[in-house]
Amino acid sequence: MTDPAAPGTARRKVAVVLFNLGGPGGPDSVEPFLFNLFNDPAIIGLPGIVRTPLASFISRRRAPEARKNYALMGGGSPLLPETRKQAAALEAALGAARPDLECRAFIAMRYWVPFSRETAEQVEAFAPDEVVLLPLYPQYSTTTTGSSLKAWREAYRGPGRSRAVCCYPDAPGFVEGYAGLIERAFENAGRPENVRLLFSAHGLPEKVIRAGDPYQAQVEETAAAVVESLGPGWDDWQVCYQSRVGPLKWIGPSTVEAIEAAASEGKGVLIAPIAFVSEHVETLVELDHEYAALADELNCSPYLRVPAVGVEADFVDGLAAIVTASLERAGGTRPGAGWSCGADWTKCACRMEKSA
Repeated sequence: MTDPAAPGTARRKVAVVLFNLGGPGGPDSVEPFLFNLFNDPAIIGLPGIVRTPLASFISRRRAPEARKNYALMGGGSPLLPETRKQAAALEAALGAARPDLECRAFIAMRYWVPFSRETAEQVEAFAPDEVVLLPLYPQYSTTTTGSSLKAWREAYRGPGRSRAVCCYPDAPGFVEGYAGLIERAFENAGRPENVRLLFSAHGLPEKVIRAGDPYQAQVEETAAAVVESLGPGWDDWQVCYQSRVGPLKWIGPSTVEAIEAAASEGKGVLIAPIAFVSEHVETLVELDHEYAALADELNCSPYLRVPAVGVEADFVDGLAAIVTASLERAGGTRPGAGWSCGADWTKCACRMEKSA
């Protein structure tokens, strides 16, 4: 029998496209990055003739404060370098798990470089037999994964049978990776008593969830799965939401409210950024500066922060398992693990695909 990994043997080529938000590389790109964000109809659902000038106005108004935030991180977002590390780690994990395949990871950012259109050209040049679209958003939302999938499908015209992973909120590698980081942060702090575990996720307007977006349900499922993985002794925990902008009512409680509540009960907090797999402005500025200052002001002590899951071995191996499992199914969009959205979540990607 021929060894498919033997030298000179043609291997099936697999392109794994990692989706993420993107971030400005320096002060000059902050305003155009914000414009791209707010000009996305998945973010502001107005006709283009109204949305585009509104996005221009919002981005100009918000850019000065945003530049101050990015200055705290050296002037730009670390998201692209972080994602490149994840891509390299995933390639290595796939190479070890499936030597019969030639796997290459590509990065497609939604609102800043590399955009889907340029990544699509790179993937086309690679000429893959298979394409796996893998969001670095574990929990599906129309505003993140949904928007990224749409942009990719408009951009890519190359070869390869394609399948998309819409979400993996309870995938073992993701859950175990965060559980390990939480336990490590708690242990490094001396296992303090009277600390509440907060799972902080990026918020969304309530109207997005009411329209059938499964994001909030998936975030809550992730948190419950992580607590189960942690085992006994983690009864005091809560899901909360950060990064609110605009006048609309957002899902809650907010992370600010959760910190205030803990302080009023004489508790400290251990915050895990449960919807973020990479460090960026929401973790390095909001969690590490703004909310830390709030906790200090309220005497909410200790204030402990769990790092993003990044290139934790459990997480990377879990992503590799999701990719290889995806290759065994037909094309289309499906969750990366056993998740299934309920009937109320009409905006779930695979549900929408079936009804199309």
